Amino acid sequence: MATLVIVPGWRDSGPGHWQTLWADQIPGAVRVQQDDWITPSRKAWITSITQTILAQPGPVVVAAHSLGCIATTHLPAEATARIQGALLVAPADPERRSVLADFAPVPYQSLPYRSVLVASSNDPYCPVRTAGAYARAWGSEFVRLQNAGHVNVEAGFGAWPLGLALLQSLMGSGGNSWFSDPGISQTTPGNAPAHHAGSLAA
Repeated sequence: MATLVIVPGWRDSGPGHWQTLWADQIPGAVRVQQDDWITPSRKAWITSITQTILAQPGPVVVAAHSLGCIATTHLPAEATARIQGALLVAPADPERRSVLADFAPVPYQSLPYRSVLVASSNDPYCPVRTAGAYARAWGSEFVRLQNAGHVNVEAGFGAWPLGLALLQSLMGSGGNSWFSDPGISQTTPGNAPAHHAGSLAA
């Protein structure tokens, strides 16, 4: 069974964020730690994510948020070879925010694993059209949420059942045991209606 590797974005994911809840609730989940969450360095972040992935005993599924999505697409081949799938939620646009500029330009080539990109129609950190362009370039399945902000605590997203369902689809049958665990909430807010645009691969 693949290991869940959680990749937070700029400023980390605090209490109540779906990434934090998943890290606490999903058996075997591993959370990437960074030395500097405030002024992120692409080299340092990629090194931390790569080391976390390679430290796992087998394949991994990545659940990334915001800048974590962009960092994931920058990973070297030895890390991507271990990724079974990736849930990329509310990707950042590093070209729009100077503190994130080290992560630009964003890679625009197909990812060598299955990926699902979730974006919001009113994300203040990345226009949905930019997120759609990412999905096309990366070969990701595109899920568009209506008025979901940055898909974080401020936008009302807790354990996020829809996200868990998308994650389970990437895990395959190995993820089924998570959903039979009574400790994993399926009823918290944040199950926003989604428009599934399907694969936008070129």
